[in-house]
Amino acid sequence: MGTSFDTVEENRAFAEKFKYPFPLLCDVDREIGLAYGACDKPTAASARRITYVIGPDGKIKQAHPTVSARTHPHELLATL
Repeated sequence: MGTSFDTVEENRAFAEKFKYPFPLLCDVDREIGLAYGACDKPTAASARRITYVIGPDGKIKQAHPTVSARTHPHELLATL
């Protein structure tokens, strides 16, 4: 699941445009972004690109605090 500070309508258009096969979480109040370290304040314009791999038990298995959109998908697939 991806997280964004955008509205439901903005995320829907983005997901349709890029044919995303997974849901996008709309965090317009930045509560999740603040809790997981994707931003430092509730007025942040955008979220940092970070990844948490959460296991079936609901516990965090891996944390990637800094990722590159270009290389991270391949790196993450290699660890899974």
